[in-house]
Amino acid sequence: MNTPAFAPLTGPIGFYPVVPDAAWVKRLLGWGVRTIQLRIKAADHTPAEISAEVQAAIEAGRSIKGAQVFINDHWKLALDFGAYGVHLGQEDLDTANLDALRKGGVRLGLSTHTPAELARAHAVQPSYLAIGPVYPTTLKVMPYEPVGLEQLRDWALRASPYPVVAIGGISLDRIAGVMACGVNGVAVVSAVTLAADPQEAALHGLRLAAPSRA
Repeated sequence: MNTPAFAPLTGPIGFYPVVPDAAWVKRLLGWGVRTIQLRIKAADHTPAEISAEVQAAIEAGRSIKGAQVFINDHWKLALDFGAYGVHLGQEDLDTANLDALRKGGVRLGLSTHTPAELARAHAVQPSYLAIGPVYPTTLKVMPYEPVGLEQLRDWALRASPYPVVAIGGISLDRIAGVMACGVNGVAVVSAVTLAADPQEAALHGLRLAAPSRA
């Protein structure tokens, strides 16, 4: 029996900031960013705080036409609060209730780091696939070698027909080269939140990762 596919995205991905709280989600939506991921470190927050942040981020996304707000990891809360989407790692595939997420119309983004993980993700039929780390990253210890642009181009082809998000060590000055590899979006973790002028960084990122009209 074929596994049913997750709901498709409703808009282009393009510039895709990953942020630590709902305040950043609201800020970015106000600046015109339409695809955003809320990634909360559970160790730094109580369950009540996490629940409030997830709910606030989802409600902020609902209030903006065309917004695609994804919740990282906290899929149960995302489902309860009617999230647009969730983003999961490979290890989450063993524990998340994928059927419930599908039936709830929640979009799914999946992280992949190797060809084997790419193949496993294909079987789930997600809404998009993330490939990384493209470059070395200092934000967290990664057990994977950087993919690099040449492999990214190859793996992006293998990911078809799913949209591809590149992630990992991507600064604003690297976005154009990454987008040239045929991906549909570029996720950034610190390029906005740690920028001297976050709004200008976000607007610049939007321009650099604008979907091709070709």
